[in-house]
Formats: sequence, C-alpha cells, structure tokens
Amino acid sequence: MSLQLPLSVQLRPQATLDNYYPGRNGAAVQRLRECTRGRPSEGAVYLWGMPGCGRSHLLQAACREVAGLGLTASYLPLAELAGQPPQALLEGLEQLALVALDDLQAIAGQAPWEEAVFHLFNRAFDSGCQLLFAADANSNGLGLTLPDLASRLSWGFVFQLHGLNDDEKLAAMQQRARERGFELPEGTARFLLRRCPRDMSVLLDILERLDTAALAAKRRLTVPFVRQWLDGQAGFR
Repeated sequence: MSLQLPLSVQLRPQATLDNYYPGRNGAAVQRLRECTRGRPSEGAVYLWGMPGCGRSHLLQAACREVAGLGLTASYLPLAELAGQPPQALLEGLEQLALVALDDLQAIAGQAPWEEAVFHLFNRAFDSGCQLLFAADANSNGLGLTLPDLASRLSWGFVFQLHGLNDDEKLAAMQQRARERGFELPEGTARFLLRRCPRDMSVLLDILERLDTAALAAKRRLTVPFVRQWLDGQAGFR
C-alpha cells in the first residue's frame, strides 16, 4: 500500500468504500469504485454537500482503494493545509495514480492556491492522474476568483452528497455493528439517535466506544446499558 500524506495528516482507519452507507449517494460511490479500479474519469470527480454527508470518508476510502492495488495516492485536507505554500504540496502530484483534495472551500479566494490547483488540474489531465475534489458547495458557489478553475471543476463528474435520514442512519449503524462483530438492536439504535448528535461520524465513534465498553463489562448493547454509559460521559448528561 502506498499513500502520500503530509506529516500532520492521518487517514481514518475505518474509511472504506464498503463500509460507507450510501443512502441516496449510490451513484457517487459507484463512480468512485470505477475510477479507482482501472476506469478513470475524463476530468475530475467533484463531491459536494453539507458537513456529515461523508465527503472526507469517500475521498480517504478512494485513496485506500488505489493504494490497495499497489498504486500511489495522495490525500490533502486543504482546511488543514491552506496556510502552507501550495507549490510545495502540489508539485509533482500529477505523477501519482490518484490525488484527493478535500475541503476545497478552504482555498477559495486565495489566488496562489487557486492558481496552483488549476495548474495541477491541467498537469493531471495530461498525465492521466485521477483527481478527486470535495467541498461544501458546488464549484459555482465556492467563491473562487479564478473562473478557469471553476470551469475545470465542472468538466467531469459532479455529485451532490445527501445526508442520511433517521432510518438510513439506523441502518448504517447496524451495518457498522455487524462489521465489528456484534448486533445493535433497533430499539437501542433509535435510543442513540434520540440522545446523541445526528452527525454520522459522531454516531459511529460513539458506537465503537460503546462496543469497547460492552465488551469490558460483558454486557449487550441494551437500552439500559447504553443509557447508563451515556449518563457517565461528559456531554451526554
């Protein structure tokens, strides 16, 4: 496996395409599967949506898929990196199989960054490198000051990612529980939805912590056990 990451960046260990519950985002997931398995897109793949819809999960998962084939991929979360010189981070990336730039909205209005991403786009197009982008708005709504970059971002596949409704969140939690080797009763899952933040990354983190606590206590994830555990956690009282 070959991943190029800035020193401060770590991928989420649970980020895979298989454990992303697609809901209404099946077409986006299928496009990522295709372009990471030998069918690259002509142009970039651009994902946009509100926080909690899984943008970062999907970009990181795509990088893992490509690296799992023995190719080299790079994941760059621009919200963390926008304060650094862009040339040092983007130079030569077009030689990789896949490059994922997350949180593109973080560099909107920064002329050096916009120009550097634009030139990377052109180099990647010439070299056959697959580019993935993710942001919280479509390319026309990012506030980019370089019109050519906004135009390039609309060349390929553009998908709006939709958040999950409550039934889909329940199914996603139960899927993750089965992947970890335990069952999450529907009543317990609905209790978690009532008591906890609705963000899926938060819910799945709570689920993993509950699994660890239940194993230590040799208990099942019943509503009484989960209520007791939540009552003992800061922020859930």
